[in-house]
Amino acid sequence: MNEKSKSESAEEAETHGMPRVSWSAENELTDRIIGAAIEVHRHLGPGLLEAVYEECLCYELSQMGLRFNRQVHLPINYKGIKFESAYKMDLVVEDAIVIEIKAIEELLPVHAAQLLTYLKSSNKRVGLLLNFNVPILKSGLKRIVNHYAGPQPTARVSASSALEPGEQETPNLSSSPRLRVSVSKNDPASNREPASKRRPD
Repeated sequence: MNEKSKSESAEEAETHGMPRVSWSAENELTDRIIGAAIEVHRHLGPGLLEAVYEECLCYELSQMGLRFNRQVHLPINYKGIKFESAYKMDLVVEDAIVIEIKAIEELLPVHAAQLLTYLKSSNKRVGLLLNFNVPILKSGLKRIVNHYAGPQPTARVSASSALEPGEQETPNLSSSPRLRVSVSKNDPASNREPASKRRPD
């Protein structure tokens, strides 16, 4: 392999300034995690608490020799304030795959959104949503991909604080049709009849 292709490979492996596991390695890793989850579900079946499934899944992952962290705190920045324990990810396997474990009647779009938020906030690319409260685990499994796995966008300032010092924000009420109607309704001068329709006194 020549020097140019080596540097291109290294550049591809690090996207948006963060080290990347290759897609094939991520796919192999998710396959192994799914296999472990199926093993847990095969032995326990549905109807237990999330914590039980998490404990057993961790056992299976450790038997496979996979590294993982449990209940990983994920900070969030809100208006310049960092909240350290805003989220808790159930499992992060090999510092690459985020796993969210559920034991609920059915997966809803909000659960996929929750995992996608975890992926975006942690700059991870792939996550698995595992719902163990189903007859067949395949129907409770969802793979979520974060298509933008890069650094968190910087906090934006509010519109009024973005003005140059000394500038004042002056709203243009006539630019919006809704506001124009609202302003004319609240303006006593606009409530008078036009002069052509008034009766002479």
